[in-house]
Amino acid sequence: MIQYKTPEQIALIKEGGHILAGIVQKLAAAVKPGVTTADLEALFLGLVEAAGGAPSFKGFRSSRREAPFPTGLCASVNEQIVHGPAIPGRTLHSGDIIGLDVGMEYPLKQPGHLPDWTVNSSSPHGGYFTDMAVTVPVGKVSRLANHLINVTRESLALAINEVAPGCSLLRIAQVIERLVEKHGFTVVHDLVGHGVGLGVHEDPSIPHYVCNDYGEQDIILQPGMVIAIEPMVSTGSPEIKLGRDHLSFETVDGSLSAHFEHTIAVTATGHQVLTI
Repeated sequence: MIQYKTPEQIALIKEGGHILAGIVQKLAAAVKPGVTTADLEALFLGLVEAAGGAPSFKGFRSSRREAPFPTGLCASVNEQIVHGPAIPGRTLHSGDIIGLDVGMEYPLKQPGHLPDWTVNSSSPHGGYFTDMAVTVPVGKVSRLANHLINVTRESLALAINEVAPGCSLLRIAQVIERLVEKHGFTVVHDLVGHGVGLGVHEDPSIPHYVCNDYGEQDIILQPGMVIAIEPMVSTGSPEIKLGRDHLSFETVDGSLSAHFEHTIAVTATGHQVLTI
C-alpha cells in the first residue's frame, strides 16, 4: 500500500535529506587510494550521530529470517552493484569505483537503536527516512569507468525530470533505459527503487528498466508520494548474483556497475528533490 505524505511530513523528510546530502558530500570527498571502507563507515556513523540522526541500514533486515545488515554504509566496489557491507574493511585502490549508498532517519523522537525492525515497518524512533547514493572514482580511473558514472548520473537526472502527477512508473523506466542503452550500457535487472519516508522501503517498487514482472509500472504518480529512484547500470550483463558475503549483489559477469539515487517528493505541480 502506498503511503502518502502530508506537506508537514515532506518538510521534515526534506530537512533530513538536506543533512544527508551534506554527509554524502563529505563521504565522497574522503574517497582516495589507501582509504578503507571501514574508514568511510566510521566517518559516516560519526557524521550521522553529530547531525542527530540514525543510520537507516545498520541493523535493518528485509525479513525476520535474515540477519540484520551489519553496517550503516553500503560501500560497493567495482562489480558490486549494491549492498556491499563496509565492514570488514576493503582498501580502495586507484582505478576503483565505489558506490556509496546511505540512508538516515531524522529527527529522532525516541532515543536508542532497535536492530530488529524490518522492511515496511515503522521506525522505532518515530522519525522520517531519506535515501541517497553516488558512485565515486578512486584516484585515476579508466575512460570507461568515467563514462559509466556520468551516464548513470545523467539517467537519474532525466528520470527525476519526468516526475510529476500523471507520470507512470513505466515512463521513468523508459527514460532511464533509453539513455543507458544509447551509450552501450545495460540497466541492472531485479533490483529496484522504492517508496520511502515512513519506512526504509515502502511501496511501490520502481524498476529502472521496462519489464513484465512488475505491475507497479502501471502506477501513476500522485502528489504526496515520496520515492527513491536509483538506477544501477552495468558495462556488461544486466544479470546479478549474490556475492560471497551473502549480502552484496554483483554483476554476474564481473563488469563494472554504477549507482545513483535521490529521494523525491511528488508535488501538485511537479516534484521536489529532497536529498540536496
